[in-house]
Amino acid sequence: MGFWDFIWLMFSFVMFVAYLMVLFLVFRDIFSDSLRPGWVKALWVLAVLLFPLLGCLAYMLFYGQQMTIRQSARQDVARDDMADYIRRTANANPADQIAAAKKLLDEGTITGEEFQMLKARALG
Repeated sequence: MGFWDFIWLMFSFVMFVAYLMVLFLVFRDIFSDSLRPGWVKALWVLAVLLFPLLGCLAYMLFYGQQMTIRQSARQDVARDDMADYIRRTANANPADQIAAAKKLLDEGTITGEEFQMLKARALG
């Protein structure tokens, strides 16, 4: 195997990986669009499976802008969920955490040993 054969092999590998990434992005977008009817999704899947390169390119030409909007919306929701989670966990003061653990202890959800562990974690 010569140098240029190796270069061609590496180029082919990179192009194949790029194609797979586009293929998975297209499939994810096809199934994540809740406004598109099922038969349209089935036709796009069939087109992408029968004519892989042409089907992916056609889909991105027709729905590329909408793909970006849907991806941005998913990222916004994920960011908001993470920010909400951080706010809930970071702002809990130790007294609130101990009170919540005491309530769980009184309800019988946790044992006294688990309560002491949660109390120690809240205080330190």
